[in-house]
Amino acid sequence: MPAEQTFVTLPLLEPQLLRVIDTALQEDLGMGDVTTDNLIDPSWQAKGVFYAKDEGVLAGIPVAAAIFRRVDPAIVFTPLLNDGDRVARGDLIGRMAGPAASILRAERVALNFMQRLSGVATMTARYVAEVRDLPVRITETRKTTPGLRSLEKYAVRVGGGHNHRQNLADGVLIKDNHLEALALAGFSITDAINQCKARVTHMVRIEVEVTSLEQAREAAEAGVDWILLDNMPPERMREAVGIIAGRAKVEASGGVTLENLRAVAEAGVDLVSAGALTHSYRALDISVELNYKLKG
Repeated sequence: MPAEQTFVTLPLLEPQLLRVIDTALQEDLGMGDVTTDNLIDPSWQAKGVFYAKDEGVLAGIPVAAAIFRRVDPAIVFTPLLNDGDRVARGDLIGRMAGPAASILRAERVALNFMQRLSGVATMTARYVAEVRDLPVRITETRKTTPGLRSLEKYAVRVGGGHNHRQNLADGVLIKDNHLEALALAGFSITDAINQCKARVTHMVRIEVEVTSLEQAREAAEAGVDWILLDNMPPERMREAVGIIAGRAKVEASGGVTLENLRAVAEAGVDLVSAGALTHSYRALDISVELNYKLKG
């Protein structure tokens, strides 16, 4: 596990996490588990394990633990590994014991969170490894699953990445759609930057998205904090970095893949943001195996 990830903690307070969990449980249980309710005696007990069926980086174990507590405090969930640990096929992740009916009601939702968050962490770890020797940060974007942004951004950090804006209040990012509207009203990039400087506190960073070298030059001369190079090929990015010449931090975004990531990073940018981390990952294959003990 990367040393810098040792102190990564869940971003949600307990009430917030419970709201996310309750939504997921309501979605899965509806008015009740009619199969379990009609076939599994409430006195029956079960023990089980989570185990990996593929290689990857774990994330979401605390969420799974909270799900089991929420469904039935009598379920004892014991993690054998931590978020950020790497797993191989067959590795045990955690054990559970308690009422069989309760475990059956909880295990799919717990798996769903763990598989998807581990998928995000695994994808992020691959991106980070690709440019580990370069002075660049890897972040996600706001292309997250509705309602799960905080957890997916947490998984990015578990995988060794960093976070972009949590929401639209986190910083000024003047994008192409803003600029198009402003241009119709006669405002330039410089005008937009100056207006934001005049209206927001000095604690808020201002970033502008550009698609050409001319726009990059104008943004740098206007004294913006960050410049986002949108969908530029690496050769053009290198030119833009030279024009900006350290007057602003530089972010590369748009069309970033594992295949072109290194070329993008070598263009000299400070940060690479990739929507793929949260919208194109593959869920890590994790499974549950249960054993039952009947009473009476």
